Amino acid sequence: MEGSLIKITSAKAFLLVIISFNIHINSSVAMDYGAEKASTEFIKTSCSKTIWPSLCFTSLSSHTGAIQTSPRLLAQTALSVALDQVVSTSAAMQRLSKAPGIKPGEVGPMNDCLEVLTDSIDELKNSMGEMSQLNGSPNYALLISDIQTWVSAALTDEDTCMDGFAGKAGNTKNVVRGRILNVVHLTSNALALINNYNSLHG
Repeated sequence: MEGSLIKITSAKAFLLVIISFNIHINSSVAMDYGAEKASTEFIKTSCSKTIWPSLCFTSLSSHTGAIQTSPRLLAQTALSVALDQVVSTSAAMQRLSKAPGIKPGEVGPMNDCLEVLTDSIDELKNSMGEMSQLNGSPNYALLISDIQTWVSAALTDEDTCMDGFAGKAGNTKNVVRGRILNVVHLTSNALALINNYNSLHG
């Protein structure tokens, strides 16, 4: 009888441990879900202040873990997304410039475009480097000014790429325009989020 009682008590204790463990796990999941939901709402609200809010949200909504609800991390992630897209676009246009169907009149504008995209990549990389130093820096004003200048310059370079194809017709122009517009919009959104972070910081 005593042995049976010990077995029952042990079984109950084990069951309580299992229940407690499950409650802890479910609570953690709920907390993680709550944090992700808060981050998603934060990104959506912040993106509503950009010129292309839908693109802003779709490009950043998968980065809730990195962004959380930090305006600085949001701006930094937006910069990273824009940089990745410029690098990808530059590589795609490099391949396009060597495609057999490209017309002689498109070679010059394509090479010019690749050159300014290289500049844009460098400028966005510089901005990323400065963004990583912003938090708590005594040189905040200088750093944020440099970042804004570099991202603005990157945006100008991307616009310049399109200028070379003005007045030209054909599939190459359409492909270039589609890719570059996406890059321009992402960079513009990143700049808007940087400016918003700066306004909150002040």
